[in-house]
Amino acid sequence: MYRLGLLVVIILAVAIGLIVGTLNHQVLTIDLLWTELTWPSGLILLSAMVIGILIGVLLVFLFSVLPLRMKLRRARNSRDADDGYSNPRVSDSRS
Repeated sequence: MYRLGLLVVIILAVAIGLIVGTLNHQVLTIDLLWTELTWPSGLILLSAMVIGILIGVLLVFLFSVLPLRMKLRRARNSRDADDGYSNPRVSDSRS
């Protein structure tokens, strides 16, 4: 089921990319400080969308996922210390 969902998402992304690319074929020039880019407007729109998604995912990871992982690790460590439990993944199992 997961693969089917992933396939549907990939097909939709490609279809949207093709539609945006064909409907926005005018060439635009973007002047950055160190270079000048001359790209079709569809490519600029899709690039901006991908960069925005990547920045959003990074921010969610940094400000939501990472603090929750650290909090979970602290809770597990305090629970293990209270129970006298040693983590079998960390313990030395050499003969």
